[in-house]
Order: sequence, then structure tokens, then C-alpha cells
Amino acid sequence: MPDPVRPTLAASAAVFRGPLVLLARRGKGPGVGLWSLPGGRVEPGETVAAAAAREVMEEVGVVAQIVALAAARDIIVHDGDGVLTAHFVVLAHAARWQAGEPTPGDEALEVGWFMPDAVAGLSTTEGLSEVVAAAARLMDAAGH
Repeated sequence: MPDPVRPTLAASAAVFRGPLVLLARRGKGPGVGLWSLPGGRVEPGETVAAAAAREVMEEVGVVAQIVALAAARDIIVHDGDGVLTAHFVVLAHAARWQAGEPTPGDEALEVGWFMPDAVAGLSTTEGLSEVVAAAARLMDAAGH
């Protein structure tokens, strides 16, 4: 019998450069081809904030300063027969751009800067516009 699917802890960041937020179109599952925040698995011994900053650098080549935790999302994936195949718990952060121009790669097919209110009109991972809105409110409250 295969091991049961267990939740995997992941971290992401809504990186703001002025009023614009950085999004990446996913090159790998789950959500291949959808716009999302750069992010990935938290490594053992790594804080979620450090993981978010590292993943932004690895995926899109941008240095980000993590400001605050913005949202927590569950990504639960079932196959065509309804069998659970993956469960990710993603802690999304609000962050400020510090350096680097975003570049696409294996994990980010395309990257771009967007106005937060434009996110709802994109083909995105579930709940992305709400996460970006929460992150934008945190950035405003922090004076960024």
C-alpha cells in the first residue's frame, strides 16, 4: 500500500515594486500555465520567511525583503478518480522588491509586474487575487 499523502509546507511571496506585484506563470505542477506567486517547499531548518525569499530568488532572480505573512492557502489536488494526489499548505508573504530584474526559467515560464486589481482578470491559481489584495493591504499599512 502506498504511503498516504501528507501536507507539504510551502512559502511564497507577493513582491511589490511600487504599486506593482510580481507574478510568475507556473512551469511545473500544480497549476502549470497559471499565474501565481513565486514560491516552493520549505526546507528543513528554514523559516517560512527565508524559504519565501529563497524561492523568489531561485524562480525569478529577484531579491525580496519579506515584510509580513499575508495569507495561508491549502492546495489540495485530486486525480480524475477523486484520489488525493497532493496537499500543499502555502504561507504567502508580502514582500518588497530590493534588486534584480525578474527572468523566466523552468519554474516560471513567464514573469510580469501587475497592478493588484488586474490579478482577478488573469488565469491564476485559486484565490490569488485575494492573497495579492491582502498582501497589498499589509504593504500599505507598513508604509511601503
